[in-house]
Amino acid sequence: MTIMKNRTEVTEFILLGLTNDPGLQLPLFITFLLIYTITVVGNLGMILLIVLNSRLHTPMYIFLGNLSLVDFCYSTAVTPTVMTGLLIGNKVISYNDCAAQMFFFGAFATVENYLLASMAYDRYTAVCKPLHYATIMTKSMYTRLITGSYGISFMSASIHIADIFTLSFCKSNVIHHFFCDVPAIMALTCFDNQVRELVLLYVESLDVFFALIVICTSYMLIFVTILKMHSASGHHKAISTCASHFTAVSIFYGTVIFMYLQPSSNHSMDIDKVTSVFYTMVIPMLNPLVYSLRNKEVKNAFIKLILDY
Repeated sequence: MTIMKNRTEVTEFILLGLTNDPGLQLPLFITFLLIYTITVVGNLGMILLIVLNSRLHTPMYIFLGNLSLVDFCYSTAVTPTVMTGLLIGNKVISYNDCAAQMFFFGAFATVENYLLASMAYDRYTAVCKPLHYATIMTKSMYTRLITGSYGISFMSASIHIADIFTLSFCKSNVIHHFFCDVPAIMALTCFDNQVRELVLLYVESLDVFFALIVICTSYMLIFVTILKMHSASGHHKAISTCASHFTAVSIFYGTVIFMYLQPSSNHSMDIDKVTSVFYTMVIPMLNPLVYSLRNKEVKNAFIKLILDY
């Protein structure tokens, strides 16, 4: 840190990481390397599978391909930095790299939020309005939903970065976390953060709850439609259509609500670290597994790809 005009100006941060126990460094590195490898192979493999198989060029799988891209991107924003710290002990991150990490992680995680909402609407249309699905979920419609998800999310992340990194960091440059997360960075700023916390909480709540309203409404209507079905095969088809997405939604929002939608004064950094491992590393690994294991078309496409090559 350097002194300018009687104020401490941060030029770099020190990430405390998950643990200072030398005996845990290598086991954690191997664990995270395995998780990240599965994440990269699973998500990029899903994208490749969807691109190469023309039968998967439908709205549902185009959404899924973008979800895989987003999972890969926001995991990559965090996991390599964590593994580097564990392997060589370098826990220093520059001011600009910290801001970039927070921006890309926040942006892509928010894209996932809106993509899950878009996928819920897609599933609602498929189950509740099957005869009109092709006319409702057109290329123009799903393109607007996807581009809107990216546009809103990157704008939201820009607000976060502009709001936080225009502040002075005078308390310390030591981040009690393993990556540059919002609550951990806010704790280092010079001023009373109550108003800014409320602004950030409001923006985050808008992002999450708008998507949750769309998802909950879609599933309520799906549930009502399923109850009205008289055939067992109809029930099974409708449930299988939504099962993977519902599982992904439950995992994602359960963690998000626990992690972010509370004031930083209520945060326990140790609990946040454990939750963040699940959020930043495990969820991006799980999504392709959830969709591939529970989706017959994905499994068939994978088998066909293997046989063709």
